[in-house]
Amino acid sequence: MDINASDYLAIGYGIVKLFASFLAIVCFNRLLGALGVDMRMAAMVCAMLVIWFILDYLTGGIFFKARNLYNLAVQSSTVGVMATGMVLVIVARHIDLSVGSVLGFTGMVIATLQAPSPLGFGMDWQYTMLIGLAVGGLVGLWQGWWVAYRGVPAFVVTLAGLMMFRGAAYITADGRTMAPMNETYQLLGGGIDGSIGAKWSWILGIVAVAMVLWTTVLGRMRKLRYGFKPKPVWAEIILFVLSVSLIIGFVLVMNSYYKPRTEISRGIPIPVLILIGVVVIMTLIAKVTKFGRYVFAIGGNPEAAELGGINVKFVTMFIFVIMGLLAGVGGVITTARLNSGLNSLGMLQELNVIAAAVIGGTSLAGGIGTITGAILGAVIMQSLENGIVLMGYSSSMRQVVIGAVLIFAVWFDVVYNKQKK
Repeated sequence: MDINASDYLAIGYGIVKLFASFLAIVCFNRLLGALGVDMRMAAMVCAMLVIWFILDYLTGGIFFKARNLYNLAVQSSTVGVMATGMVLVIVARHIDLSVGSVLGFTGMVIATLQAPSPLGFGMDWQYTMLIGLAVGGLVGLWQGWWVAYRGVPAFVVTLAGLMMFRGAAYITADGRTMAPMNETYQLLGGGIDGSIGAKWSWILGIVAVAMVLWTTVLGRMRKLRYGFKPKPVWAEIILFVLSVSLIIGFVLVMNSYYKPRTEISRGIPIPVLILIGVVVIMTLIAKVTKFGRYVFAIGGNPEAAELGGINVKFVTMFIFVIMGLLAGVGGVITTARLNSGLNSLGMLQELNVIAAAVIGGTSLAGGIGTITGAILGAVIMQSLENGIVLMGYSSSMRQVVIGAVLIFAVWFDVVYNKQKK
């Protein structure tokens, strides 16, 4: 068989192409290393972008419209808030299957207390919200006590909680829908007036940019002061530019969605502000406080953590208290958005929350997880649900997709951990 010049040229082109691809991968890995970006996190960002473009194509361009992205941000808030707590639970080698039911129970408590008489008690919305959060914290305390001090596996305790508090949600109002909620309270759900407008959105964006600059400079100065090698200046600049671009882009998108029949920008919705606040607090807890370090130490090796003087039982119980409080926050956002309390609130939400944490890089083996990763996972999960709705599929199809994604996320976690070892 004779080989002509064109064949040699094609073979040479293929070799060059293969070498170029290999070189691009090596350079990309080195770039991520210099930037201090986790390879798994980068893969999740790429996967999210691919999912977004596919959904935009399948929905005929609806997915990327400002209205849908605004709704996606609001819808992701509840899952995102609870996913931040689920990170700590899973990092400590536990699981919480009851978060959806606890959300439903706390939501029904709030709605029953707040709904006007004779349907409800007509209490002020501030008190009902505080009571709902307290109920969520007490539920977490109760479940955490069983896990930490009585040695009952978290899977069993929270599975029981899933059934018990779903029933309690029904009993609270005897299966009735409790409505309406206070008008001011409804703002917390991100309704027509549940946003801060264009002006305050830009002010918040400028503050966020200033904080990014401050943390970047301060972090570099601290590393130099204590003799640690900082990132290259060009890497710091790239990360800063990317962060600023994301902030400005987010504000632009939120301001591009107008109130009905007006040219007034909605701005950033209040549920997203709640989510941002929770993310900041939970990140500080995880990275700055002793409690956060204890959680990761327990997840890495519980026996060694106890021998090192950590009160493993108390830390474990407090993790579930935090999870209960965040489920209560989820109940506040959900009832405010729906302007009512339903006994089906939070149904199957635990799957979304667990999947969000795992997709975001939280290892089911314990000891590894990030708050920002959980938010990324929440956005991915909600994007899939949102896209399925836009394509006109039923809720049954959404359950199929969520289940499949959960299996894939756990499988990916197992494979990733094996490769690291």
